[in-house]
Amino acid sequence: MKKTLFNKMLLSLASLLALSCSSDETTEAHAQPTNMGKTLVVCYSYTGNCRTIASTLTSQIEADLLEIQPAEKGLKYEANGYALGTQLLNAIKAAPDDAASYPAIDPVSTSLSDYQNVIVVTPLWWSQMAAPMQTFLFSYGPQLAGKRVGLIVSSASSGISQVEADFRRLAPDATPSGQALWINNSNRSRTSSLLEQWLATQNFQTSTAMTKIFITIGGQAQSMTLADTQAARELAARLQQGPLSLTLSSNGDFEIWGALGFSLPASNEHITAQPGDVVLYNGSNICIFFGSNSWSYTRLGHISGLTESQLRSFLKAGERNISAVLLLGSTTSLQQPQATRRSATGSIALNGMPAPQAAKGIYIQDGKKHIKTSTRK
Repeated sequence: MKKTLFNKMLLSLASLLALSCSSDETTEAHAQPTNMGKTLVVCYSYTGNCRTIASTLTSQIEADLLEIQPAEKGLKYEANGYALGTQLLNAIKAAPDDAASYPAIDPVSTSLSDYQNVIVVTPLWWSQMAAPMQTFLFSYGPQLAGKRVGLIVSSASSGISQVEADFRRLAPDATPSGQALWINNSNRSRTSSLLEQWLATQNFQTSTAMTKIFITIGGQAQSMTLADTQAARELAARLQQGPLSLTLSSNGDFEIWGALGFSLPASNEHITAQPGDVVLYNGSNICIFFGSNSWSYTRLGHISGLTESQLRSFLKAGERNISAVLLLGSTTSLQQPQATRRSATGSIALNGMPAPQAAKGIYIQDGKKHIKTSTRK
């Protein structure tokens, strides 16, 4: 399982605290739940679409994956006008409280008690939740009580309201982490960015999972894995107070950059930055590279998973006054921003958060757009 920098920091802190406690306090500490923050992705996939969604999701966050498998293999649910799939759904609808109404699935060895957060990824069958996933939730839904559960539904074009109703029926005591995500044929090509944006709205119980920084430009989001530097840690701490709006500009043929509006502790080294690198320059400027450049920088992190061409497109390479937002990927701090929030000056950023007076970026004040910029020396 992937371990983030925050994981290591928190584990080290926990160890130090345990050593400093008395014997009674240590016993009490050991009695605390060990599942806080652990996340499980439960997926059923017939065509492969949900498997792709789950795989993309687990590449973005620290989570284990459980794939539900029907006990009877090789069935063609869509054959003869979806005759078998419809038969399974009708049997459930006729007797939803009878275990015999649900198609058998392979035994599940994963212990749900090990997790505090669960994300269900399921296809839609004729406006309803796929029958094998209904079987899983019928059997294990009671074990989701008290857990934060997110729902992601894949369909061709049909709406997901009945799938949401199926979920509430099968896991009534689960706590929804937020609104469900609907991925369909019209937006499937944007699965990665849709997942990142959705994660930023979910209220999972997590102290160690999902600790990346998200960079949003032009409505698209990419995650940045934090570097092992004090500057990166303090940037993450700043973002716990809320998203940060920036105005960035292209510089040469290798980066976009701009002022953070505050200073971070520099630990400069001579770096040959590569596409995707994110660094601190002169203590108070952020640089995001789509090319390469050698200079004295402090590492903040790295954007991975994009080709150089895709990175240039995402970063709006060559443009000026690029509006960007930084969000902390720890979902304990990523609540859906409210557009009605205002600062003491009456200004709000485009992401709906109060606009700090010192920060650079694009803000709405008294119904008008204002741009705060700076120039690199």
